Amino acid sequence: MNTRPAPASAWSVEAHRDRVEQLLRPLAWREIDRVPMTAALGRRLAADVVAPVDLPVFRNSAMDGYAVRSASLATVPVTLPLAGVIAAGDHGGTPLPDGAALKIMTGAPLPPGADCVVPVEDTVTDGVTVTIEQARATGDFVREPGTDVRTGDLLVAAGTLVAPRHIAVLAAVGLTTVPVFRPVHAAVLTTGDELVPAGTPLGPGQIYDSNGIALAAALAANGVEVVSIEHSRDDAASFREQLTAATESADVVFTSGGVSKGDFEVVKDVLATLGGEFGSVAMQPGGPQGLSVIGGVPVLSFPGNPVSTLVSFEVFARPILRELAGLPAIPGYAVPLRVPVRSPAGRRQFLRGRLESGGVTLVSGPGSHLIAAMAQADVLIDIPAAATELAAGTTVEVREL
Repeated sequence: MNTRPAPASAWSVEAHRDRVEQLLRPLAWREIDRVPMTAALGRRLAADVVAPVDLPVFRNSAMDGYAVRSASLATVPVTLPLAGVIAAGDHGGTPLPDGAALKIMTGAPLPPGADCVVPVEDTVTDGVTVTIEQARATGDFVREPGTDVRTGDLLVAAGTLVAPRHIAVLAAVGLTTVPVFRPVHAAVLTTGDELVPAGTPLGPGQIYDSNGIALAAALAANGVEVVSIEHSRDDAASFREQLTAATESADVVFTSGGVSKGDFEVVKDVLATLGGEFGSVAMQPGGPQGLSVIGGVPVLSFPGNPVSTLVSFEVFARPILRELAGLPAIPGYAVPLRVPVRSPAGRRQFLRGRLESGGVTLVSGPGSHLIAAMAQADVLIDIPAAATELAAGTTVEVREL
């Protein structure tokens, strides 16, 4: 375990998270798209949507049965002649003759003169007449116009994340498009001469680039549309060129790698000359961090070790991105440790854990390269910076991955 204390000038996790949120919050004021209903699922409504018509639109039957006048059922059982059949979709303009019944289907318009419907279960018919065995009152099994919603009523409020149930009511009132916020567009830019894309034979000293696709997946899972995933060599000119392209296509850019204290920290070297701020957060993993604004576009720079990259996203970016997307927050909650834990003094530790038997256990050590072990975790365990040893049974806060 790395037991080095945090630098005296290190930022706190809360302070850096606040800076990230302040940088990204203006993205809430994005363009509004009017999209077809088929493209609205999972999008955030940009305005209230009100009903343009009543629902139901017309009086209709709530049951398969017989449309009658309730006065005809003063004495039951009673046998009435059948005057026809009304199917769903019929115009419903043919009046009900006195002392008769009309067979009617669910959703079909109630004929003029009828004031109730007798369910088919309460009748016996020979196809010419119908015998009704139970009296019904005016309005029984009749759906009146506007009893679900009236013209002008609010259907779905602005800010709602559109779900299938919302699409159902919007389509039911005849709407074909809805106004939604355009999702946040993000570009991902990984760095490092040692990285090669999956599927490429590895040369000496090379590893596969997992950060690009992992960051893109994390962004997509939290309501962000990823517009590009690129990789830059540890070369300032190449990085500048790719960074420029990323900022021209996206609302926010995420970089990984090149932010620490080595000799080839291309991200920090380039962005620091453009006003970017780089430093250390008192946390493990994910200590080195950077924030920049290039051409009005926020750039969040995470360390390059795979676990550090993902933990940085979870701790700093995921909360505000979910808020911008209209997704529910993922709150932390307290559970007991099932094993003892040691932690470096002065650094807030985010350990990978798995919930088991009402508690949480570790799935790996703290190493920021242990990406395979992280795949077995379902929570991050938040160990306070002041804690150096926690016994089994100690209550800790966890946050679902």
